[in-house]
Amino acid sequence: MSQHPTRDELPLSGVRVIDFTQVMMGPVATQMLADYGADVIKIEKPGSGDLSRTSFPNDPAGLVGPVYCSLNRNKRSIVLDTRSAEGRAAVLKLVVGADVVVNNFRAGVMERLGFGYEDLAKINPRLIYAVGTGFGLTGPYSHKGGQDVLAQAMTGVMHRRSDADLPLSIYPTTFADYSAGMHLVQGVLLALLQRAKTGKGQRIAVSLYDSMLAAQTQEAAAQMMRGREVNWGAMPLSGVFPTTDGAVVMVGAFKQHPLRDISTALGIDDLSKDARFADHPAQVQNKRALHAIFRERFAANTTAHWIAQLEAQDLLCAPVRTLAEALADPQTAVNGMVMEADGEVERVRVVGSPIHMDGAPVSIRIPPARLGQHTDEVLAGLGLARVKAAE
Repeated sequence: MSQHPTRDELPLSGVRVIDFTQVMMGPVATQMLADYGADVIKIEKPGSGDLSRTSFPNDPAGLVGPVYCSLNRNKRSIVLDTRSAEGRAAVLKLVVGADVVVNNFRAGVMERLGFGYEDLAKINPRLIYAVGTGFGLTGPYSHKGGQDVLAQAMTGVMHRRSDADLPLSIYPTTFADYSAGMHLVQGVLLALLQRAKTGKGQRIAVSLYDSMLAAQTQEAAAQMMRGREVNWGAMPLSGVFPTTDGAVVMVGAFKQHPLRDISTALGIDDLSKDARFADHPAQVQNKRALHAIFRERFAANTTAHWIAQLEAQDLLCAPVRTLAEALADPQTAVNGMVMEADGEVERVRVVGSPIHMDGAPVSIRIPPARLGQHTDEVLAGLGLARVKAAE
């Protein structure tokens, strides 16, 4: 295989995806499908399109918003009024030749449009119908709008902190959306594999709620089977400690005598010989006193100094960086995690795929599209003219 395979050589070439998704959970999934060769046709609302197009309302006119760019490369954008007869007819014609339909609306929205699974399976029994919701297709919360922060709150993620004295807060990265998007991709790929054996399509469903519970699988099992709290962030030999020019995170684990080695790295007497810290239960009970000693030592020198000292003792540690620093790190470049391409208006710079396949390296074949950029092209392929209200 060539170093830069053509689209026909990519793993998902020949798979057509009709993408009704917007914002993050759904677009995370459909972008990964597109990266690996699927023909993803993104259906957007007339006039506004995906909500993430305007996440930065003060952007100059004509620019495609960076949040939209981050999740919509390698897709074709078409504009259809799905409530009009012509728009509905175009959707149904697309579905006939599709392999996958993906949406992340509230439960019931697609059914009201006439695009529910039962509706579409009648015209395409091989269809894989992927649904991402906030809380599930049925049940007491199925009516609620799904949103990352709500899922954090309702699944215990927000309540769990490394220190009980810390205030409750919102995790600032969209952890639930991204996790659920990855689960949605997995569901689509599993369904494609099963269809190859059975010839039949099916509906698959993922929710933010379930993904956040699944992310806590170890903690949940300990809670249900032993009634005990597992909190890896609260371990007494781990923590984040300010230095003279930043901060260091240290994980004192996976060693036979971690506290002895930490003491050596910090240049202090062996704290493991102190009765207050002699074993794990004692360290847990006296964590405040132990961390006070750590903080005092770390505050006396630079981040680079302490990283060198800790690594000399084979202790797990890292500098605490900003996102900008991480993006500029040589490891990020070596891993190919920053992708660039010329868009029609400006240069697009986005994070690449975390999955690295020798035979299918990801590239930006289609830069994030203008709203409706591919409407004429897609409809012509169906033998249709541009439908009304597709602007």
